[in-house]
Amino acid sequence: MGSLFRSEEMALCQLFLQSEAAYACVSELGELGLVQFRDLNPDVNAFQRKFVNEVRRCDEMERKLRYLEKEIKKDGIPMLDTGESPEAPQPREMIDLEATFEKLENELREVNQNAEALKRNFLELTELKHILRKTQVFFDEQEGGANQTTESMTRALITDEARTAGASMGPVQLGFVAGVILRERLPPFERMLWRACRGNVFLRQAMIETPLEDPTNGDQVHKSVFIIFFQGDQLKTRVKKICEGFRATLYPCPEAPADRREMAMGVMTRIEDLNTVLGQTQDHRHRVLVAAAKNLKNWFVKVRKIKAIYHTLNLFNLDVTQKCLIAECWVPLLDIETIQLALRRGTERSGSSVPPILNRMQTFENPPTYNRTNKFTKAFQALIDAYGVASYREMNPAPYTIITFPFLFAVMFGDLGHGAIMALFGLWMIRKEKGLAAQKTDNEIWNIFFGGRYIIFLMGVFSMYTGLIYNDIFSKSLNIFGSHWQMSYNKSTVMENKYLQLSPKDDYEGTPYPFGMDPIWQVAGSNKIIFHNAYKMKISIIFGVIHMVFGVVMSWHNHTYFRNRISMIYEFIPQLVFLLLLFFYMVLLMFIKWIKFAATNPKPYSEACAPSILITFIDMVLFNKPKDPVRDCHVYMFWGQHFVQVLFVLLALGCIPIMLLAKPMLIMQARKLANVQPIAGASSDAETGGVSNGGPHGGGGPHEEEEEMSEIFIHQSIHTIEYVLGSVSHTASYLRLWALSLAHAQLAEVLWTMVLSIGLKQEGWFGGVILTCVFAFWAILTVGILVLMEGLSAFLHTLRLHWVEFQSKFYKGQGYAFQPFSFDAIIENGSAATEVE
Repeated sequence: MGSLFRSEEMALCQLFLQSEAAYACVSELGELGLVQFRDLNPDVNAFQRKFVNEVRRCDEMERKLRYLEKEIKKDGIPMLDTGESPEAPQPREMIDLEATFEKLENELREVNQNAEALKRNFLELTELKHILRKTQVFFDEQEGGANQTTESMTRALITDEARTAGASMGPVQLGFVAGVILRERLPPFERMLWRACRGNVFLRQAMIETPLEDPTNGDQVHKSVFIIFFQGDQLKTRVKKICEGFRATLYPCPEAPADRREMAMGVMTRIEDLNTVLGQTQDHRHRVLVAAAKNLKNWFVKVRKIKAIYHTLNLFNLDVTQKCLIAECWVPLLDIETIQLALRRGTERSGSSVPPILNRMQTFENPPTYNRTNKFTKAFQALIDAYGVASYREMNPAPYTIITFPFLFAVMFGDLGHGAIMALFGLWMIRKEKGLAAQKTDNEIWNIFFGGRYIIFLMGVFSMYTGLIYNDIFSKSLNIFGSHWQMSYNKSTVMENKYLQLSPKDDYEGTPYPFGMDPIWQVAGSNKIIFHNAYKMKISIIFGVIHMVFGVVMSWHNHTYFRNRISMIYEFIPQLVFLLLLFFYMVLLMFIKWIKFAATNPKPYSEACAPSILITFIDMVLFNKPKDPVRDCHVYMFWGQHFVQVLFVLLALGCIPIMLLAKPMLIMQARKLANVQPIAGASSDAETGGVSNGGPHGGGGPHEEEEEMSEIFIHQSIHTIEYVLGSVSHTASYLRLWALSLAHAQLAEVLWTMVLSIGLKQEGWFGGVILTCVFAFWAILTVGILVLMEGLSAFLHTLRLHWVEFQSKFYKGQGYAFQPFSFDAIIENGSAATEVE
C-alpha cells in the first residue's frame, strides 16, 4: 500500500564520516531534508561538546545580523529577498563572514555614536536659540513696563526686612536663570518652586511650538522655555537644585541685549554647520545600511545553515582514532539511495578520498512516523496530526478526510450562496498563494486561513453542492425545472391562510424534482420545518452509520498489515457484526419505509400506516412486540421482521462476550503453552498480546516485556465497553449534522426576513437609498455571522466527528513525528522567530 495511506517505512542507520568530510556531508543532508539524527551524547553538557566554539561564533554572527536588521528596519529600507537559498558556506568562509559583520557593526556603531553626539549638540543649540528668543520677549516686556514692572517684581520677591534694608542701600538687583523643561513636567515644577522658595521667585514660561527630537531614542518631545527671577544667592542655589531634580536643562543667558543678539547669531551659524554635518552623517549611514540590506537575507541563511550543521555534528560520536565521526539516524527506506548520493556529493566537495558508510541497523525501537505531503495534502494531514501523530505504519486517515471532511461540513453548512463566498475566498488564496506566502506576517489568524486554503476551497465547493441539494441560496430557492406540485387554491387563499397545506395525494404530480428539493417547500410555511426535520435527521443517521462502518473496516487493514490474527478475528469481526446488525439495520429500515410507504399507496402501505423508525428500533432492542396498528395496517414492514430483529439483537449481544473475553483467553492459553512467565509492572501493546507489531519490514515496535493478564483483561474490558456504548452515543452524535443544518437555514431566513426584506419593500428613490444601506448591513451580517461564525462552528463539529466518531474505530495516534534535519524548516522557523523578536 502506498505511503499516502500509511506512513513511510523507516530504517535506523549508522553513518560513518571522515572528519574532514563530515561538514560537507551534513550540509548535503540538510539540503535534502530526509534524515533525522539521534543524539549519541545525551549525558554530555552542551558546553562540553566538540563544536561548541563554532556554535558560539554563529550565535555572535546572528547577534550582529539582528543588530543590522534592526537598524535597517528603523530606517525603512527594503531588504532584498530573491527567494533563493544559498548553499551552506565552507568552514573557512566563516572567518570572512565574521570579519565582514564585525566591520559593518563597528562602522554602524561609530556612525550612530557620532550622529547621536551631533544630534545632542544640535538639540542643545536649538534649545538655546529658543531661550534667547523667548527671554528677549520677557526682557522687552520688562523694559516696556519701565520701573513699574521692576518695582512690582521687586516687591514680590523681597521680605519686609530686605525692603527696609534696600531703602537704605539703594535699588535691589534681581538674578535670573533660564532653561528648558519637558512640557508635562512644568506644572509640578512651578508648584515646587513656589513652595520651596515660599513665593519669593518669579517664573515666566513659553511653549516651544515645534517638537524636538530626543537624540537617545529619536522620539519627538514637547518642551517649554522658562526664566526664573530671584533675589539672593541662597534662592539661586535652591532654584538650581529644583531644576536639577526636574531634569530641566539650564543655559547661560546674557543680561545685556547686545550680548544676547550676538550669542543668537553665533548659535544660528553653528546650527547651520551642524545641519550640514548631520546630513552627511545620515547619508553615510544610509549608504552603509542600503549595502547591507542587499545581502542581509542571504547572510542570515548562511549563518543559520552553518549553525545547524555544527549543532548536528555535536550529536555525533568520535571513534577511537578521533578521525571518524559516527552518527545514528532514521531515514525513509525508499530514500536510502538518494541519501547515499548526497553523501557522495558531500565527500567530493570536501576532497576526501574515504567514502562515507551507511549501514542499516536492526532495532526494536519504535520508528518515527513520516507521511509525505504536498501543499494540497499538508493541511489535511495537519488536522489528523493535531489529534495525535499516527503510530508507525498505522492506517492514515488523511486521504479519506480529504473527501469526508468537506462533505460532512457541507451537510451542516449547505447553502449555495454562502458556499460560493467561501469557495471564492479559498480560490483567491490558492491563485495568489506565491505572493501571499512571500508576505510573511505575525497575524496568527491569517496564517491559519492561508494554511487551510485548500480545505476552505473544498468546503465551499461541497457546500455549494449540498446547497443545490437543499435548494437553498441565501434562504431562497431556485426554480430551475418548475415545481412538481400543483395548487388548486387561488392566490388570496394561499397568502392569507397560514394553516393551509398541500396534499401529497392530490397535489403532487408523482414525479420527483429532477435535482434536489422542490422549490415549493420554500413557501410551505410551518410544514417546511417538519419536512426538513424528517429528511435531514434521517440522512444524518445514514451518513453517520456509513462513516462508522467505514472506520471499522479501516481497522481490518491495520490488523492484517501487522499480522494480528487474534485481533482480526475476535475484535474486527464482532465489532463489524455488532454495528451492522443494529445500526446499519436501522438505516435499512429507513430506506424500506421510503420505498414502501407513500401517500398514493393503498393500505397497508399508505402514508398513515408508516411506522416510526425510532419506536421500531426501541421495540427491537427491548424485544417488545409493536402495538396494534391502525385498522387495515400491517404491524411490520416486511414478512418475518420480528424473527429477523430478534435474531439480529441476539447475535449482536453475543458479539459482546467475544469482544470481551476471546482475545485475553487466547493470549493466556498461548502463554501457558509457551510456558511464559509474566513480569509484574511490565507493559506492552494490549492489541497484540505482547507480540511485536512492526510489520513485515522490520523496524518494529518496542521489544517490551509482556503485560500481566489482569491488565490485559482490564484493557479489553475498557475497549469493549467503550465500543459498545460508543456505538450508541456516536450514532446519536451524528445528529449534529441535522441540528446545525437546520440552525444555519433558520438563521439565513431570519436575516432575510428581518433585514433585507425591509429594504425591498421600500419604493421610490428613497427606497433605493434605504435598500443600499440595508443590503450593506445584510451583507456584513451574512459574512460575519453565517459564513465566519457558522462556518467555524460547523468546522469544529466536523473535526469532532472525525476525531472521535470516525478515528476512534481504528486510529490510535500514539506515534511521534519524523523531524528530519532540514535547512528549509530551520530557516523558516528562524525567520519566524526573528520577526516575533
